[in-house]
Amino acid sequence: MPANPATLPRVTYSNIAEDFTAVHAHLDSLIPQFKASLSAQTRANRIAGRQDSEGTAYRAVSPIDRDIVLGSFVEASAAALHRAVGAAHAAYPAWSALDWQARVEHLEHVAREFERRKYELSVACLLEVGKSRMEAVGEIEETIDLIRYYCAEMAANNGYARDMKRAFSRERTQVVLRAHGVFGVISPFNFPVALSVAMITGALVAGNCVVYKPSPMAGLTGHLLIECFEAAGLPPGAVNLVCGGATVGEALVGHPAINGIAFTGSHAVGMRIFRSMAARPFALPVIAEMGGKNPTYVTRSADITTAASGVMRSAFGLQGQKCSSGSKVYVHDAIYDDFMQALLKLTRAIRIGNPEDQAIFMGPVINAAAAERFDRAAASVRQQGRFETGGQRLSGELFDKGYYVEPSIAVGLPEDHYLHREEQFLPFLTVKRFTDLQRAIADGNSVLYGLTAGIYTREDEELQLFLKRAEAGVLYANRASGATTGAWPGIQTFCGWKGSGASHKGGLGPWYVPQFMREQSHTVME
Repeated sequence: MPANPATLPRVTYSNIAEDFTAVHAHLDSLIPQFKASLSAQTRANRIAGRQDSEGTAYRAVSPIDRDIVLGSFVEASAAALHRAVGAAHAAYPAWSALDWQARVEHLEHVAREFERRKYELSVACLLEVGKSRMEAVGEIEETIDLIRYYCAEMAANNGYARDMKRAFSRERTQVVLRAHGVFGVISPFNFPVALSVAMITGALVAGNCVVYKPSPMAGLTGHLLIECFEAAGLPPGAVNLVCGGATVGEALVGHPAINGIAFTGSHAVGMRIFRSMAARPFALPVIAEMGGKNPTYVTRSADITTAASGVMRSAFGLQGQKCSSGSKVYVHDAIYDDFMQALLKLTRAIRIGNPEDQAIFMGPVINAAAAERFDRAAASVRQQGRFETGGQRLSGELFDKGYYVEPSIAVGLPEDHYLHREEQFLPFLTVKRFTDLQRAIADGNSVLYGLTAGIYTREDEELQLFLKRAEAGVLYANRASGATTGAWPGIQTFCGWKGSGASHKGGLGPWYVPQFMREQSHTVME
């Protein structure tokens, strides 16, 4: 008898040792069913709860196998985008006028709809991004928790209204946070459901309406998640979907009626958005998370087995295509050889292939541009350093139908080599030796980014030095499940410092939702 999905164990990014046999059995039956259901018909954009097909149709294929067609989507025309912004503005007065409890109730219905369709959405993530099974299911579990956490924060803060002191006995004063209007939400391919829903939920629960543009590599999940919002009974126009690439994104940012932008993606694009919104007659809010370099420090007192596991999982999970991926590790000279032996053993054991198979840890990188970036990085390592393992594209059979590369560990590069400093979004790890932890941390800080960082140590003095000196918004110590990855709603906030964030307040935590609101003081004489 097939398992009841509601009884299956939850998958998170940390419970890596649990028995997920029943989850895999359910996916074994669901994956072929979902693939068979994929339709060649065009999936139109969704504006005010209706289909809108105005624009240029484009076909999307799976990075796992380019013979798998995920569907056809529509790059929204300028007129369609304008209609979407107009629909959001039309819905805004009624949506923002609801008391916060009513908005929370709507979004709790959304969370239940995601829960009902959890495994369907997981399979969509697997096929569209090339995620492993556990990464895909974990993303949808995170999505459900994100919605519920932001709703809980709204309740815990009484809808962000607070009584203030009185200067006079007849004076009643209060401070409230109010919505801005219409937010544009622009999301990346790597966490197409969780990151999209986090930004959409933050905007909605605060009283804003949304025009949502997913990555052009994530139109399938974009449509499915909008179906969840609509099925949960949100008013037409509260959330609108427009697909497309950079042209649509730039038009959304530049639309004169947009009141704010929530964005997750590259530093270069995020800063262009920030400058664009600041150049208006008055500055508009930009909530942006913009990547990271994410160093890890393995000290002489580290538990080597734990450190090797955490570094491997952070560097090569999701093919290194996470903004929190650990792409640089500093290893103390005293344990360098032992650590590298343990890390190389784990890395060389990684199964690469079609993530429909439960044994596969690494699928393909997302597209040809990523594979070409890998080739350039590999060529540079061969010229200026060397590989301890990896450095090659894979070929033959399935590997010729997608962009599959080896998990790669580079050593011996010059101190100022670009691979030590620039985010690559690839399964590519560089290694540096150190003897002075304070200097190693200073070197790890000397990059544009400041998203996550990790350490492995059994000495409290080393731990405290790291916690006080590491310039990143998310710090981890001694985690086998991920040296720099694995944040979860309400447990770890996810905040970018320096070039990793524009607002310096992170997602998954208590200060995220207020960013979608503006302060207003009320003084009433009684």
